[in-house]
Amino acid sequence: MDAISKNIQAQYQGYLNTPVLWNNVLFGLKQFQFSSEKATVFNESIPENLRLGKRVERFVSSQLQQNKTITVLLENAQIQDEKITIGEIDCILKQNDIPIHLEIIYKFYLFDESIGTTEIEHWIGPNRNDNLLKKLTKLKEKQLPLLYNSFTKPLLASINLKAIEFQQEVCFKAQLFVPYQKEAEFKALNKDCINGFYVRISDIEQFTDCKFYIPTKINWLLEVQTQVNWLTYKPFSEKVKTITNQKMSPLCWTKFPNGSIQKFFVVWWS
Repeated sequence: MDAISKNIQAQYQGYLNTPVLWNNVLFGLKQFQFSSEKATVFNESIPENLRLGKRVERFVSSQLQQNKTITVLLENAQIQDEKITIGEIDCILKQNDIPIHLEIIYKFYLFDESIGTTEIEHWIGPNRNDNLLKKLTKLKEKQLPLLYNSFTKPLLASINLKAIEFQQEVCFKAQLFVPYQKEAEFKALNKDCINGFYVRISDIEQFTDCKFYIPTKINWLLEVQTQVNWLTYKPFSEKVKTITNQKMSPLCWTKFPNGSIQKFFVVWWS
């Protein structure tokens, strides 16, 4: 296996190891249950520039297709009104002969109690332009109802199904990050999704004794690796300041003096 294939397999493993964001039902949205937890391998090639969200869709597709109880009928199905695209259905499948409309989501959320008043509102994207409540609302009000849109009927007819026959579920996985050395109290979400912490750029001086690595965006999926080119504090701080000055919050890995390794975000906002 060459280095690129090994890296893609490591990304796939990172996806597999990411827990679902909640168990059972949240906001009326039911998590899809893979009926077998048997280890799977990703054997496809992926374009190098394929962004993280689309990459995860390919990973989910591969996992579904390796499951004997599942038949994938359609993927990334564009719903159109003549030449205007009104939406896209991620996946239509049958599991044990039950038709399921599946939407696929993979997110990174940070817990910020200064945003909103409820637990769900406190979870925001690293750059503050995304949040969990907005995504759940979009799923419930736009993405899932697309199945029942009149323009979707011909697509369903092509596979001999009607919208009324379907169950609707989501595969919603996420990595969660909490403020450094602070407790984050939450009940609705799966605590196993906590994957690290975050700090503001003005607070990174407390890590001068650590070593660092800044993975590319598609490698945010990876579990932390030990065999990387670790940076000392000074070059890391210069790099990370350049990134945060562009109002972007990078995901980083840090190796503490005691040898423990953790993921963390450095955020530009305060």
